[in-house]
Amino acid sequence: MEQVKGKIKEAEQTKEKVVYINRVGKVAKGGRKIAFNAVVVVGDGNGSVGYGLGKAPEVSEAIRKGVKIATKNMIKIPIKDNTIPASVTGEYIASRIILRPAFKGTGIIAGAPARAVLELAGIKDVLTKSLGSNNPLNVIKATLNGLNKISRDIERYKMRVEGK
Repeated sequence: MEQVKGKIKEAEQTKEKVVYINRVGKVAKGGRKIAFNAVVVVGDGNGSVGYGLGKAPEVSEAIRKGVKIATKNMIKIPIKDNTIPASVTGEYIASRIILRPAFKGTGIIAGAPARAVLELAGIKDVLTKSLGSNNPLNVIKATLNGLNKISRDIERYKMRVEGK
């Protein structure tokens, strides 16, 4: 992912994963209107990952919209030796997820939504535990919140060290 004059230029090496598709119905005057929601995670396998929620009357259109939104919402996360640098707890509404670094060869021990985020970010070894609500969108947001906390803590630490 390159940033060119404020706009994100899509790279060919990004991968996408559809985590959840939901069929929703709305009763209108002329009958039922059916639509679909698609939760999509996009990552480059090198520390950048994002999620998107696409809504459309057709599944393929919802996925396409979700991918477009996910590429706009990508964040950079720190990776150290194919794992995360520190333990952290991510929270979003009623979902909480505990992320812990793991030894080489452990793999990704996580549920489907968190696994999608971690795989596409390029993390190979990590232990997770999801607590509270298991809504896929909230678990994804909690995971990204935890990963974002790590990068903020690293930045704070660097500022403290450089300031002295």
